Amino acid sequence: MQKKYKVLMIGMAFVLLVPVLSLVGCAAANPALAGQIPEIKIGGQQEGIWVTGIGEVKAVPDVATVNLGVQAQAPTVAEAQDQASRAMDRVMAALRDHGIAESDIQTTGFNIRQQTRWISDRQEEQVIGYQVSNNVRVQIREIADTGMVLDDVVAAGGDLIRVQGIHFEIDDPSVFLDAARAEAVADARSKAEQLADLAGVNLGRATYISESSHAPIIYRGIDRAMSPEDGPAPTTPIEPGETTITATVQIIFAMA
Repeated sequence: MQKKYKVLMIGMAFVLLVPVLSLVGCAAANPALAGQIPEIKIGGQQEGIWVTGIGEVKAVPDVATVNLGVQAQAPTVAEAQDQASRAMDRVMAALRDHGIAESDIQTTGFNIRQQTRWISDRQEEQVIGYQVSNNVRVQIREIADTGMVLDDVVAAGGDLIRVQGIHFEIDDPSVFLDAARAEAVADARSKAEQLADLAGVNLGRATYISESSHAPIIYRGIDRAMSPEDGPAPTTPIEPGETTITATVQIIFAMA
């Protein structure tokens, strides 16, 4: 019985071994197949010194973007649209007077809404008028003039003007991003050198680098709607402040 069992086990081992020997034989006969045989590696520990470097550069925004528009309400669509159109024409004229280019003015929305009220005794809605709104996004490249531009736009739009908000950004952040990247790489190398010294190894060349950068937009809240009771509007103070441009790098250094 034991002899039969041994014979059976030897036979099974031979059957399992034949495909492997066949692959090896084929690879030997045809070198092109050698690269297709999977290579088994014992242990896959990642080597090197992994560090993250951060670079930050302060910059003053040079472009202000304002979201503004006009809103009119009247018993008919035609009346409301006529009022909104006239107000927007005055707003556009004020922008042109400040040298704002057509390419820096973009329409972001035009809406006509029906205005209704609920009649409780009839259990139905009654149309009481129509509201027309026209909104644009304006880029002001002479950022020091932003307050004056807003004042003149508000005066031109009168009671129909709406100003939803303003934000500041850098038109071309590439120079600041380059400086931030250089600072980030220097920060990463400094960290790697310290780690190598503490570990008693020599720092080798960089074998991997990845980078991400961020040039944020600064938002300022301005929400103005004029009304007859407001009286003359004061001069609008606008301060762009500073923004921080950040670059982050991850570098892997070999250990020499």
